[in-house]
Amino acid sequence: MRELDIAGRKVGPDHPPLVLVEVGINHEGDVEKAKRLVDAAVASGAEVVKFQCHITDKEMVPTDMTPGEISNDRLWDIIKRCELTEDEEREVQAYCKQKGIIYLSTPFSREAADRLNDMGVPAFKIGSGECNNLPLLEHVAGFGKPMIISTGMNDLESVKRTVAVIAGRVPFALMHCTSMYPTPYDKVRLAAITQLIEDFDVPVGLSDHSLNIWTCLGATALGASLLEKHFTISRAWPGPDTAISIEPDELKDLIDGSKAVWQARGGEKDVLPEEQPVIEFAYATVVAIAPIKKGEVFSKENSWVKRPGTGEIHADRYHEVVGKTASRDIDAETHVKISDVIGYD
Repeated sequence: MRELDIAGRKVGPDHPPLVLVEVGINHEGDVEKAKRLVDAAVASGAEVVKFQCHITDKEMVPTDMTPGEISNDRLWDIIKRCELTEDEEREVQAYCKQKGIIYLSTPFSREAADRLNDMGVPAFKIGSGECNNLPLLEHVAGFGKPMIISTGMNDLESVKRTVAVIAGRVPFALMHCTSMYPTPYDKVRLAAITQLIEDFDVPVGLSDHSLNIWTCLGATALGASLLEKHFTISRAWPGPDTAISIEPDELKDLIDGSKAVWQARGGEKDVLPEEQPVIEFAYATVVAIAPIKKGEVFSKENSWVKRPGTGEIHADRYHEVVGKTASRDIDAETHVKISDVIGYD
C-alpha cells in the first residue's frame, strides 16, 4: 500500500490516523471566526485543518435550489455568504502556518483549484460531489500533488472510474463517506472501508457525518488511515454544518482515541513476554490437596490445580498426572514436580 506524504506527515496504515479537521464553511465567511476555529483545532491537538474554497459563480449557475434538509436557505446564498476572497484565504493559510498546523482546502471549481495551487497547498481534498467530476479530477491531478478523495454518493464502479483518471499520476487516498446529514449509524457502512482497501490498495479513510466520534474509532480499528469530521467551537453557532460538527473536547477525544485504537489494532493471538509476571500468579499448576504416599496413584481426591502458576506442571496437563504413581511422599498443599510422577513425559 502506497503512503501519502502531506507536508511531511506520512499517511498510511503504519502511522496513526490523520484527523482532518473540517472547518469547511463553519466560519460563515468571517476571517476572524476562521482564525478562532484554527486556534481551537490547535488547542485540541490537531495536525490538519481543512477549509472549502468557493468561488460561487465558477462552481454553479444561479439557482433557487435549497440543500434539502440541511437548510431552507438558497444554496447560492449559503455559498456566497461563506465565500472567502483569495486574500482572506491566504490570511487564514498564513495564520495556520504561524500556529504550526497544516492548511488544506477543498476546491469546488477549476478556478478554486488553480487558486489553491497558486497558494502552495501541499495536497488537495476532493469532496464527494466531485468524486465523479472527471474533468476537475484530471485538472487537479495535473498539479502533481497528493489527492484525498471522498466517495459519498458513488458506488464501487464509479470509484473505479475515478481511480483510473488519477492512478499513476499522483499519490492518492480514498475516503468512504455517506452523504447524509446526519448519517444514521446503520447507514455508515464501515465495511466499505475494508472493501476499498482490498480493491485499491491505497490509504483509505472515513469522512463521517454521523453524530459523535464513535464510528471514527470503529473505522480506525478496521484500518482507516484518515478520519474527517466537521468542526465547530459550538453547535449553537449558526451555519448549515454546525449541527453535525464536533466541538473541541470531542475533537481531542477523537485524536487521542484514534491513536489509542491504532496502537491496539494488529498483532496475533500469542503470549507476550510482558505477561509472564501475571502468569506466575494467575496460572494454576498441579498440587497435592491431601498427603500422597510414595507408590500412591494420583487422583482427583488427592490432587488438583491451584494458583500460583510457579509449579512445574500446568493445569492444562493435569489429565496426564491422574492415574500415574507418585515417586515419593508429597505433603498436602505443595506443588507436584515432574519428577514426582512416574511415567510423566
